[in-house]
Amino acid sequence: MNRKVRELQSFFYSQNFYDGIRTTVAALLPSLLFSQLGHFETGITISLGAISVSLADSPGPERHKRNAMLLSIGLCTVMALAIGFARMHVVTLGLAILVSSFLCSMLLVYGMRASFIGLGGLLVLVMTMDRPLTPEQVFIYSGLVMAGGVWYMLLSLISNRFMPYRPAQQALGECVKEVAKFLRLKAAFYHSQTNLEDDYRQLISQQILVSDKMDALRELMFKSRQLLKESTDTGRTLLMAFVDLVDLYEQVTAIHYDYGSIREKYGHTGLLPEFAGLIELLADELDNIAFSVQANLPHRNTQDLTSRLDQLKTGIDAVAEKEDQTSHLVLRKIFVNIRSIAQRLTVIRSYFSLDKEELRKRSREIEFSLFISHQTIDPKVFLNNLTFGSSVFRFSFRVALVALFAYALTKFFPYGQHSYWVLLTVIFLIKPAFSLTKQRNKERIIGTVAGGVLGLLILYLVQDTRLQFAFMLVFMTGFYSVQRINYMLSVTLMTPFMLILFSFLGGGGMTIVQERIVDTVVGCAIAFAATYFIFPNWESKQVGRLLKSVVQANLRYLQVLAERLAGKEITEVQYKLARKEVYVNSANLSAAFQRMTDEPRSKQLHRQEIFQFVVLNHILSSYIATIFSSRRNRAPETYPTVFFKILRRAEFSLSEALQTLDPAEKACESTVHLPEPEVPEPSGLSSDELLLKEQLELIKKVSTDIAKISAVLQGEQVSKT
Repeated sequence: MNRKVRELQSFFYSQNFYDGIRTTVAALLPSLLFSQLGHFETGITISLGAISVSLADSPGPERHKRNAMLLSIGLCTVMALAIGFARMHVVTLGLAILVSSFLCSMLLVYGMRASFIGLGGLLVLVMTMDRPLTPEQVFIYSGLVMAGGVWYMLLSLISNRFMPYRPAQQALGECVKEVAKFLRLKAAFYHSQTNLEDDYRQLISQQILVSDKMDALRELMFKSRQLLKESTDTGRTLLMAFVDLVDLYEQVTAIHYDYGSIREKYGHTGLLPEFAGLIELLADELDNIAFSVQANLPHRNTQDLTSRLDQLKTGIDAVAEKEDQTSHLVLRKIFVNIRSIAQRLTVIRSYFSLDKEELRKRSREIEFSLFISHQTIDPKVFLNNLTFGSSVFRFSFRVALVALFAYALTKFFPYGQHSYWVLLTVIFLIKPAFSLTKQRNKERIIGTVAGGVLGLLILYLVQDTRLQFAFMLVFMTGFYSVQRINYMLSVTLMTPFMLILFSFLGGGGMTIVQERIVDTVVGCAIAFAATYFIFPNWESKQVGRLLKSVVQANLRYLQVLAERLAGKEITEVQYKLARKEVYVNSANLSAAFQRMTDEPRSKQLHRQEIFQFVVLNHILSSYIATIFSSRRNRAPETYPTVFFKILRRAEFSLSEALQTLDPAEKACESTVHLPEPEVPEPSGLSSDELLLKEQLELIKKVSTDIAKISAVLQGEQVSKT
């Protein structure tokens, strides 16, 4: 099937589309119902409460969503009361905007879900400030906002209760799809015409998406009681599939070798395109599994993997017969990795067709609580961040100042009837990172212009109000469906939806389009300038801490490998925790580097060195995964002492890098113990031992390079804040 068609199908089965339909229903029904009763303003206010609370309903465990929505209802109600009274005087309203913007933005210290609660409160603030309310009406208005929030929460909880496993299925399907993209990018390394540096950039970008999806899915599954119940076969199926997906991702990561050397050595054999083709075939099969899980449909295997594997093995054997057998061990290792991935795909696919008894036999006991993060809701966290040393405090202070400035600007220079759009644009555009604000600015302007043109075309070409309403419904659903995944498209859909709505209210036309574009441009300019000049957070000033964290994670990963090679028993939990730390910290560093590349050139300190650091750490963790995956289930073996000396030197280099990045870091004693008595290196190592020694030497070399780059970065005074 065409990949674009499959992506479109996947979208219609996704969590985002499901949430978009729910938010559209929650926002539209009160307005329609009360307009029929002659109380349209009442319906609009209830819809405002529903939309504001919907922001806190981001994917996650039901308990977290419920608590977040309850807090959001409380905040939105208080905000409606406070702004309703404050708006009666220009000075009190300005003070309310300043204080509310700061406090709501500071909720970011409690995580992204809490920041969405604050954003919902700010939405109520903006939509309330121009409402002509008497003191008596303020209480009624705030009650209606609360009613709208309660209405949305009930709709969300009831819909989840009827389909308790759909969020997990949709999230798992999306995660599988991102892993498939990662695997497809790995295939590019076997195409000799591609640029390796570009391949690494794309791979690292995709690694960020995979890590985000896995973190979200981990939180959803491991914190949902219903999924963890032993009696729930559906929950057990989803959990087992996710655990195997993470193992499969490790297998994908483990397909890592010196690609420059491989291209040079084996380019003439014609096998590398075969490797690439088979890897792409595996990615297609992963896409099929992702769609089946998302759509809750039985999976049909459409890929003939067995025959392709047999053909590839025959090709490797044929080349090995003509040339030296030992020199082609790397090709055999890659083949084994690919075959392991194919086998893992079969296992994941089988979970969805097993009977209950067989499913229970295969289930594994895992201490899930160790793999999830816990957000502490403590006032001390808030108070400890009330300092300019906190990036969240600087961001919140910036939002407060800019919101007050935008409000004052519209008072001194009023333009049109919807000047609050300037403040709304500023609040939703300004982000902690300069790069994201810059990107949102561009997307907001393009989306507003494109959406304005589209809205005008519909208003002038479609005269039937029923058809206009149908278009509005489509745009509205589309906007709420893509607002988390594609900002420019969401703005493009939101603008015609708003134009058609204003047309029904007696406005609309070219005048309102011009007003919206002007207000958007003014709001974008304010947000962009503020992010650049008011307490900016440049990534090069933040990245030192992330560099240290990723080296620490890789050092621990290396130590686990050394303990395994030394014959020490490593539990599955120990290994997977070390692996998870590497994935999470690597993704955080990669994301920071990506944001840095979108900042002004003058602020991109040591861009090339940091990119090299990111790539080297990715290569290091991949080499460790490659060795571990091939020896994870083997019986303990005895290795020559020289192997452990190589590991010790690698460990020393990483420890040196840590001390360089943070001089306060104490030198740690080596955890790599040399065998006693010393095991001499035999005169003739087996082909497997030769490959292992070569891989360990590469780990040592990469670790040494990391230490060297760390010295360069520290010498140039990369901040560790």
